[in-house]
Amino acid sequence: MIQNKIALTLLLLLLLAGLSVGAYAEDGYRLWQRYDLVKDAKKLKEYQGRVQQVVIEGSSPTLTVAKQELQQGLQGLLGKNIGNSNMLKQANSLLVGTPQNSPAIAALNLNQQLGSVGKEGYLILTTTVNRKKATVIAANSDVGALYGVFHFLRLIQTHQPVDQLNISNAPKTQHRILNHWDNLDRTVERGYAGFSLWDWHKLPDYIDDRYLEYARANASIGINGTVLTNVNANALILTKPYLEKVKALADAFRPYGLKVYLTARFSAPIEIGGLKTADPLDAQVQAWWKTKAEEIYTYIPDFGGFLVKANSEGQPGPQNYKRTHADGANMLADAVAPKGGIVMWRAFVYDNEVPEDRIKQAYNEFKHLDGQFRKNVMVQVKNGPLDFQPREPFHPLFGAMPQTPLMMEFQLTQEYLGQATNLVYQAPLYKEVLDADTHAKGAGSTVAKVVDGTLHNYQLTGMAGVTNIGNDRNWTGHMFGQSNWYTFGRLAWDHTLTSEAIADEWLRMTFNNEEKFVSPVKEMMLQSRETLVNYMTPLGLHHIMGWSHHYGPGPWVDKKHRADWTAVYYHRASAEGIGFDRTASGSNAIAQYFPPVAQKFGNLATCPEEFLLWFHRVSWDYKVKSGRNLWDELCHRYYAGAEGVKQMQQTWNAQEANVDPERFRHVKTFLSIQEKEARWWRDACVLYFQSFSKRPIPAGLPKTDNTLEYYRKLEPKFVPGI
Repeated sequence: MIQNKIALTLLLLLLLAGLSVGAYAEDGYRLWQRYDLVKDAKKLKEYQGRVQQVVIEGSSPTLTVAKQELQQGLQGLLGKNIGNSNMLKQANSLLVGTPQNSPAIAALNLNQQLGSVGKEGYLILTTTVNRKKATVIAANSDVGALYGVFHFLRLIQTHQPVDQLNISNAPKTQHRILNHWDNLDRTVERGYAGFSLWDWHKLPDYIDDRYLEYARANASIGINGTVLTNVNANALILTKPYLEKVKALADAFRPYGLKVYLTARFSAPIEIGGLKTADPLDAQVQAWWKTKAEEIYTYIPDFGGFLVKANSEGQPGPQNYKRTHADGANMLADAVAPKGGIVMWRAFVYDNEVPEDRIKQAYNEFKHLDGQFRKNVMVQVKNGPLDFQPREPFHPLFGAMPQTPLMMEFQLTQEYLGQATNLVYQAPLYKEVLDADTHAKGAGSTVAKVVDGTLHNYQLTGMAGVTNIGNDRNWTGHMFGQSNWYTFGRLAWDHTLTSEAIADEWLRMTFNNEEKFVSPVKEMMLQSRETLVNYMTPLGLHHIMGWSHHYGPGPWVDKKHRADWTAVYYHRASAEGIGFDRTASGSNAIAQYFPPVAQKFGNLATCPEEFLLWFHRVSWDYKVKSGRNLWDELCHRYYAGAEGVKQMQQTWNAQEANVDPERFRHVKTFLSIQEKEARWWRDACVLYFQSFSKRPIPAGLPKTDNTLEYYRKLEPKFVPGI
């Protein structure tokens, strides 16, 4: 009996210990919105002194959210309740609102300054109100005030001074939108973080708290739109039962400034409308879409519009009826125009039956349509001309369509970047593209200036990110995957931010402000993309991943039903050399770029080595800048990539004392997986290309772990995200 009591007591103690650990476990759910007490005593005292009271005049749903965010954030960060009031009563108050809902802000006469920040921008000022020192967050709209609130909280989270503020901030693009490739059965195409957030079965009745946390996280980084469904669309989303569900989500998101968009399946008039055609020039089809749009707006008055994938990878589109992409886009644009809706028409189109180099096809399809689209249409263009590869040159359409707004499309989900088992911080990838010079109007005509509209005076601007979000507890599968969601929002708002600055913010908000942690881990993040490129696709190699699931190496993939879905189509390795000749002597893809860019890429002497095998076919003996021949350089790059992951492991392992146990273990385990996968990529690719070069692996590099035959026989099963 005594032994039983002891055993029961021990069990209870273990249970209590488990509950205690669980209560404080860091599982990544809070993302970068961890409002924990400021640990620096000096800064804590400073912040407590600067914020004695919060004053928000107005009670709209958005201002209510702003008030709740400040209450939660300041209480957590400052360790005390900050009083809320509708009027300023004491010094060192935080005053939030617009001139329309706040007489105190109206009295400050900020019209000129507010005029420069537009509808969504804001001011954060240290000033005097009613003879009392105060911090003012002022905007032209309630959502602008909410964005300002998140900015102010970010200053405290990252330990920035808040005593002399003079901040004027406005987004550089209008439409900052996440694209969910979520299917109605809750699977996610190219999703590596669990199933879809949207539980269609329980909607519209049950609004999961996670929907609100999702909207809140997006608002904190300025994302103002979400496309709920896959571009490989299902027409059912446009039917009444699903529109009722979409309405519930739109209602939940609205206070956070987050608009809902849907993907439109081009054949919907046939599939759910009972028509015999979906021809965009058919009067009945046009009428059907106008009626459908009107129906959608009855459920969602601020419905953003449609995203469309058409005539690509088997999706129906206007070309089924010998019509152009402009014909299809304009039909949908006319349907949503009366309510202010937009159409985002994807330029990701190619046809295996066309004998043209695949990377040229989107340009060929769209360039001649410039100026033929309605004013509420944006053509959504991937960052590169192929398909979200670890590295691609910028898409030649950027700069080539001055009369048609082009919307950037980045991929957050790591389809070709090791999926959710590899740590890859993507800001350097995005910045490499945004900072690239198109030379459309001479030097300095960057892709960023195309996207933000300043180069061609676009009246519509936008940036889209194919999301990496799922229902995993930490949202993105890999803890560091959260940084790419954060990065996308920050760059969509302000593309001038640096990769270093964004990584610094994210680390401080997500983990801690200790310099001994931030500095080395930031450097690890900044190198992570180049490390991956080295162990996957160095020197401009591309599209050599596994068949269909895109997981792991597959440079040997050939003899599929589409040549442009094989690896051999792209690397063209032989005994003579390797690479895809896209110069004038080859496919002449370089001719799609403006002359200075074409000359740079087309000349072996000036082509950046990171794009060498993208644009040129060279011999194994070709001398590269390091002085090595191509074969030796290729091997050294592959080995350097695998070694780089080991260095990442060392960096992270040194941080065990500076990170909570749960997240430390998570990242450590995933880096161990990444190290194995890096060696897999290294060995498989080196051995495969060696079968053509017939040269030995350079002296000093270790032997491969297995034979080429071993790697060729590997066939991963049940890979997520297909």
